[in-house]
Amino acid sequence: MKLALISASLAALLSVAAATPADAWTRSGSVTTRRGTYTGSASGSCSGGTCSRTRTVTGPNGNSWSRTGSVSRTGPYRYSYSRTTTGPSGNSVTRSGWVRTDPYWARY
Repeated sequence: MKLALISASLAALLSVAAATPADAWTRSGSVTTRRGTYTGSASGSCSGGTCSRTRTVTGPNGNSWSRTGSVSRTGPYRYSYSRTTTGPSGNSVTRSGWVRTDPYWARY
């Protein structure tokens, strides 16, 4: 009986660990100004050479803004990125591109 209980507990622990990336993170907070309280939350993770992040801010009047983005390594010292920002009316703007980040020593 003890062995079955330990096995079931271990299986449950491993399934939860497999479902959550080891490098996932979340955070939240709020700030109060003369205009009211703004609350925000953010989460992100990295997997297979791609890191992503999502954040949302809600103002005192209930309007929310969100931004979702990711960056991927495409080669040595090369990365591509994309982000989408959505405003309270539902309109969104997407930006994307690539960056080359040669190390200082490789330039000379």
